[in-house]
Amino acid sequence: MAGSDPQTPPSRGPLARAVLAPVLWLEDRTGIGAFLKPIMTHRVPPSARWFYVFGSATLMFFSLQIATGVCLGTLYAPSASNAYENLVYIDTVVPFGWMLRAIHGWSSNAMVAMMILHMVQVFLHATYKFPRELTWIVGVFLCLLTLALAFTGQVLRWDQDAYWGIGIGAAIADRIPIAGNWVRDLLLGGPIISGETLNRFFALHVFVLPGITMALVGLHLVLVLRHGISEMPKVGEPVDPATYRESYEARVHKEGVPFWPDAAKRDLVFCGSMLLLLVAVAMWLGPIGPNGLPDPTDIDTNPRPDLPFLWIFGLVSLIPPASETVVMLVAPGVLILGLVLLPILSNGGERAPSRRPFMVLGVVLAATSVGILTWEGRESPWSPVMDAWSSLPTPVDYVKDRGPLQLQGAVIIQNAQCRNCHELGGQGGKRGPALDDVATRLSYDQLVRQIQQGGGNMPAFGKSLTSAETEALAQFLLTMHPANEQPSNPPGALLPIPPQAAESGG
Repeated sequence: MAGSDPQTPPSRGPLARAVLAPVLWLEDRTGIGAFLKPIMTHRVPPSARWFYVFGSATLMFFSLQIATGVCLGTLYAPSASNAYENLVYIDTVVPFGWMLRAIHGWSSNAMVAMMILHMVQVFLHATYKFPRELTWIVGVFLCLLTLALAFTGQVLRWDQDAYWGIGIGAAIADRIPIAGNWVRDLLLGGPIISGETLNRFFALHVFVLPGITMALVGLHLVLVLRHGISEMPKVGEPVDPATYRESYEARVHKEGVPFWPDAAKRDLVFCGSMLLLLVAVAMWLGPIGPNGLPDPTDIDTNPRPDLPFLWIFGLVSLIPPASETVVMLVAPGVLILGLVLLPILSNGGERAPSRRPFMVLGVVLAATSVGILTWEGRESPWSPVMDAWSSLPTPVDYVKDRGPLQLQGAVIIQNAQCRNCHELGGQGGKRGPALDDVATRLSYDQLVRQIQQGGGNMPAFGKSLTSAETEALAQFLLTMHPANEQPSNPPGALLPIPPQAAESGG
């Protein structure tokens, strides 16, 4: 009868009709099955096998982030005065709260890892070539959003790691020409790290970034469905934009298999395995942080960024100050621009990695560099002395009975902020060795060479200090020896320090 609800075929029993009736009613009213059917049954190349599971795993971890994030949002209070205690409460009082935080934290790292693996696979197989240029470009921005979600999530822990991470982020933003101060204030909600900073990052992490990410994920999937999943690259089968689309569609129509269930079963197996591994890691390692109340005066702290950003921490610990702006601002901009322009500049030609050795070498070098820098970031010492960043004055005992040139060196120690990395009189950073006995370890020539050329974790100051300033600094450092030990007898040094000067702390 016209207008009646669809009926279950009469061959089915009463139980089957009772179960299927709501499903059929919902399908008739929404058409969701008709909408999903072409998505689930679209044909893919038979060669689309295990190399193609990383994108699905990234989407799975993002969905897990949303689900666990919503649960944590009902428990978390974005208040600078209560955030730290709130996380401790979730970990210790809320039933399975620690597990919820552990899954949310480690799935964030897993999402970054899967995103990077997915992009590396696409890069090595040159899947960004015609007609999938826009698919790659959207993926580049999704990668940036994934990193932004991971960083803003770390800030919400509001511990020592978060405090110093924000400080480094603000310092990078402050280096932007002309608009640096404005960008820093926009990021922090003012000129300093405060409760407003936490509110800003909470809004970014919970509302702004997830919303943009979901929109781009939807666009990314639409583009994948429109242009299809690429085949495994083969030597001697270059991409020709004039003929590729027709030949691809003909091959997929003839040899392709439905995504569901033929190709999807590999995604299900891999995603299920990754989910089990994630739960095991979360149970074994527990939640990430919080690691101590944020305290800029605590010189015994040892903050570290989360795993995806450790390599940046390691890089910053090695580069000289003169190159920091280039490394922190210019290099990332050039890299992002290069990734965006890659499919525009190279949308045809060979896809096989064996025919693109320089691309493969680039991936190997990048992976090796990130691995080494990650280890450096994990092992390198930390120098969190806020007073040193404000030119901590040289202790009085270290300037008594010094000559004019040596006193000038004491001023340079202060103005050059050497104590960011070096202790003097028990105060200062721990990145480099203490200076109290440096004269017993280095000669005059060695001091000058170290100041000018750097070495190890120490940057070179040859371009930022004049010869006269270097001389004054070296002469002051030659007074740094215990009273019962004589300094090295370096050429070019001033006359030996009077005994009373040595006894005063030099």
